[in-house]
Amino acid sequence: MVSAKLNPNKKRPYVVGLTGSIGMGKTETARMFAELGIPVYDADAAVHALYELGGAAVGPVAKAFPGSLREGRIDRAVLSRRVANDDAAFRRLEHIVHPLVAEAREKFLRDAERRGAELVVLDIPLLFETGGEKRLDAVVVVSAPADTQRERVLARPGMTLEKLDAIHARQVPDAEKRAKADFIIETGKGLEHAAEAVKRVAQELRARANRLNLRPAAAKAKPGTKSHARSRSRH
Repeated sequence: MVSAKLNPNKKRPYVVGLTGSIGMGKTETARMFAELGIPVYDADAAVHALYELGGAAVGPVAKAFPGSLREGRIDRAVLSRRVANDDAAFRRLEHIVHPLVAEAREKFLRDAERRGAELVVLDIPLLFETGGEKRLDAVVVVSAPADTQRERVLARPGMTLEKLDAIHARQVPDAEKRAKADFIIETGKGLEHAAEAVKRVAQELRARANRLNLRPAAAKAKPGTKSHARSRSRH
């Protein structure tokens, strides 16, 4: 999200959300953006850090979910089982974790602004589910055919159809995500095809970032507003 704490009088990064349903190839796509020199914030990595020894979420999560603490860390497998089919428990966990993740994201954006980054990517799995797209300059959705997605997910250790169905129930459908996207990266045609698509999208995003920061200060979009009209592009 565009940070409300960024200095409105300074050049700010063009903030792009990267999202996609489970098994679509979002992690690999984020790595491709990073390899192009674009700072990437990883929401999943931020959550994992919060659960590690000394992490800010360890105490409150352990208190809310007894038995999830192992050697000073949150056991994510235990926690996952506790919230898998319990919507109330899942919402309770979100209430603890989301503010902490938001703090980490704000720090990332402030650091990017200080470094003079023209463009940043926020890798956020539940972007549409939390309404986060409303405070971004653009959204990139990673997508693949349903059979490819299912094959990838079920190949993961410990994954079952029941678990996959539970995850799907909490995620916005792929078709809806695609309809809301500015850009779509197709990953079902192989890594080389996806990498070329990422390069093209990055080029367009950099052009948009340049246009944003060339405008007079009074004409620039305020934090929390769209800086351009949506124009969906499929790659």
